[in-house]
Amino acid sequence: MKNILVGIDFHDQTEELISKSVEIADQLKAKLWLLHVASPNPDFVGYEAGPEFIRDKRADILWSEHKKISDYTKGIKEKGVDAEGLLIQGATIETILTESIKLDIELIIAGYHEHNFFYNAFFGNTSVQIIKESKIPVLVFPLY
Repeated sequence: MKNILVGIDFHDQTEELISKSVEIADQLKAKLWLLHVASPNPDFVGYEAGPEFIRDKRADILWSEHKKISDYTKGIKEKGVDAEGLLIQGATIETILTESIKLDIELIIAGYHEHNFFYNAFFGNTSVQIIKESKIPVLVFPLY
């Protein structure tokens, strides 16, 4: 196994998920790809981008997320595991599956955390969706 992708969402347990993923990548001598899928820009999904301060705020959020991914990647490399971080805007499931094919991923790692009924009804659960749609093996860690 040469390439492992771990989807991260900056949830409270993201570091725990990364730590477990690093252990697996280290054991398998695989490259670890950290992927965060950011929400698409408002104009991409059919809304006006809004006032400049909203665009500036969105840019700050993306910069902050990019910095976190860079920091995580640096920490992983310091542990002797090859790693790359990616921040891509788009639809979460579609982006994860598309990037998995592009990067020749052999294992997708995702975290699972409980959401209430209404959240699941409106947004679904990312790890469950990945399992349903992926042709690549998926390893899910419960995060509580």
